[in-house]
Amino acid sequence: MFDSAPTERPGRGRTLALLSFAVLWTAACSAPADGAPEGDPTAAPPLPGPEDSNGENDDGGADDGQEGPANGDGPLGDRVVVIDPGHNGGNAEAASEINSLVEVGNGEKACDTVGSETVDGHSEHEFNWDLSLLVKERLEADGVKVVLTREDNESVGPCIDERAEIGNTEEADAALSIHADGGPESGRGFHVITPGEVPGLTEDIVEPSALLAEDIRREYLEGGDIPYADYLADEGLDERTDLGGLNLSTVPKVFLEAGNMRNPEDAELLTDPDWQADAADAIARGLASYLMRD
Repeated sequence: MFDSAPTERPGRGRTLALLSFAVLWTAACSAPADGAPEGDPTAAPPLPGPEDSNGENDDGGADDGQEGPANGDGPLGDRVVVIDPGHNGGNAEAASEINSLVEVGNGEKACDTVGSETVDGHSEHEFNWDLSLLVKERLEADGVKVVLTREDNESVGPCIDERAEIGNTEEADAALSIHADGGPESGRGFHVITPGEVPGLTEDIVEPSALLAEDIRREYLEGGDIPYADYLADEGLDERTDLGGLNLSTVPKVFLEAGNMRNPEDAELLTDPDWQADAADAIARGLASYLMRD
């Protein structure tokens, strides 16, 4: 297990910067996304998944004890990305708080949930936090202003509506919620969740979010060494209208379910520090590809 601020392998902090020109070429040559599959939202997995899994913080900042380049120092210096590490370490001890209902645009859902864990007890909230910090470091290396929706891995929440509001307040160019699924033990793989159309809420973000999902899906498939989920979604894409973190967002936003924590093959990768570093590279490249589309 990592500490909350994972240790970098030499040179890895500048990985994204070294690949900026390659990413620019990729973004320029990429075909538009086919879009996420239509239809009713996929039923929730056996253990808490996406937002059956959300959480967020009031100030949206994160102090990981490391200072990155100032915003503007790099090829993506005018961009803002909000990264939402799903769940939080204090949720399990705050049942009444995280079970309180909040509006999600087309109904009500729990403020947040505890999240999933591997058979060996590695918690999803810890995985989400560790991977989010790694992605943050890589984006900051190219000058991106990165805002995390929670400050640590010991607090409670924030609620799913607060997580969405952080991205809106920051007027983020892109927002990504990082999770790991709790699906059936026999199923493995990753998927990216995109917002479906919710009248009066998501019309403006459906199309750009689909492009964001396509860029992250492409890079993560290539660099994450995990296949598309074989137990839900369609070739790694899942469109949903029941997630407050997406419904309430006014900026392009997707959820990444990085793998299935209940599957032994996926769990072995998800808990490996070297794999997490490679996965963070891939996620950062996907985000950079989207940011360079303009």
